[in-house]
Amino acid sequence: MGRDAASDAAFTDFAASSRARLRSTAYLLCGDWERASDHVQEGLLRVYVAWPRLVRQGRELAYARKAVVSAFLDASRKRSSTERPTYQPHDRASGEDVASAVADRAALMSALANLPGRQRACVVLRYFEELDVRETAAALGCSEGTVKSQTSRALASLRAMFDEASRDELVVVGERNLPW
Repeated sequence: MGRDAASDAAFTDFAASSRARLRSTAYLLCGDWERASDHVQEGLLRVYVAWPRLVRQGRELAYARKAVVSAFLDASRKRSSTERPTYQPHDRASGEDVASAVADRAALMSALANLPGRQRACVVLRYFEELDVRETAAALGCSEGTVKSQTSRALASLRAMFDEASRDELVVVGERNLPW
C-alpha cells in the first residue's frame, strides 16, 4: 500500500501527541532521557512502517508502546560486555526542599535498574503505565503467565532490596550497578 499525504499527516500528529508519554515509559525502562529518546525514535520508526495497517485497526498507541519496549529490550540484549555505563547526575536548581522525594525516586530507579530487562518491563508496564496483564503480555509479545511470573519475581526482588537496605544504601549501591 502506497503512502499518501493524509496518512503521513496522521502519523505525524500521532507521533507528536504520543511522544512524551512513550518517552516517559522508555525512561522508566532505561533510566536515561537520551536513550529513552532513542528508544522512542526506534519505536516510532517501527510504527511508521506499520502505520497503514494500524490506522485500520485503531491500535496505534498499543503498538507504539510495544515497539518502544521491544526497542529497549533489543538494545539491552545488544549492549557490549565491554561497555561500562556511567552515572551522570543532572544539576537542576529548585526552590523547594525535595531531598526526600529525590532520594525515594533514586532508590526506586536503582532498585528497578537491578532487575532483569523483562522483569523491569513488566513492572513499568503494569504499575507505571497501568496496563492489565493481557495488555502487558501483548506489549511484550509473551503469554499472560509469563507476565504474572515475571511481575511476581520482580516485586519479590524489589521487596527484598527495600527490606534489606535503607533508602540511602539502595542509592549508593545502585549508582555502582546502574545499567544505563
